Amino acid sequence: MAKYFLPLLAVLLAAGQLVSGQNCGCAARNLCCSRWGYCGLGNDYCGDGCREGPCNRPPSTPTPTPSTPTSLASIVTDAFFNSIINQAPGNCAGRGFYTRAAFLEAARSYPNFANEGSNDVRRQEVAAFFAHVTHETGHMCYREEIGGANQNYCENRADYPCAAGKKYYGRGPLQLTWNYNYGAAGRSIGFNGLGDPDIVARDAVISFKTALWFWMTNCHNAITSGQGFGATIRAINGRLECNGANPATVTARVNYYTNYCSRFGVNPGGNLRC
Repeated sequence: MAKYFLPLLAVLLAAGQLVSGQNCGCAARNLCCSRWGYCGLGNDYCGDGCREGPCNRPPSTPTPTPSTPTSLASIVTDAFFNSIINQAPGNCAGRGFYTRAAFLEAARSYPNFANEGSNDVRRQEVAAFFAHVTHETGHMCYREEIGGANQNYCENRADYPCAAGKKYYGRGPLQLTWNYNYGAAGRSIGFNGLGDPDIVARDAVISFKTALWFWMTNCHNAITSGQGFGATIRAINGRLECNGANPATVTARVNYYTNYCSRFGVNPGGNLRC
């Protein structure tokens, strides 16, 4: 049998179809290295098990790399925050009180804020939150509701009874109002909401925490579940603005939201009005 094998091997070597060598190195000669470690061309070498060279492999589809979640600080930049508050007059009570640092510190207590869903949804939530803050506070000018001390925001509640001499008018970035909101926010955050509601206009971190508490309790799910910006208007001031009650203020909120979405490079989505 050996006398026939040697001439056959010589023929194959001469034809350039078979070159032995377990370490291959075939690619340098534009040959395929077979699964057995021999160089050559054709399906026996370039087909299944081909180690290197012009192997007959289907083109591979690269595995998409998931996008890195966008951090809150990278969305709410100094430039973005200052572009809002710098539109308020210099003598506003909010100038120097509302700061980006206070906001980011408060947000640490609410890790799900702008931290669920796609990066676009995260940006939409930030845009929605600051659209309402901008509208409620006049570009973060006001710490307290104008004329609020003359309003009665005390509802007879056994769980959150109004304290004598205390007023529960709007304070903070989302103008927290009513005794039951002050009581619930204080209980959640850890301050005396019923006995010392003024702290919301006195401590910037607590002030932003009350806004984020209200947002996460009433508005967060509307954005992350795709209900649209209009649902957040209804949660914040629906009785006074929605269903045609005050279309001008609804439009103002929507305009802030779509503007901020545009600046973040995201589509604002549908259902913008309530």
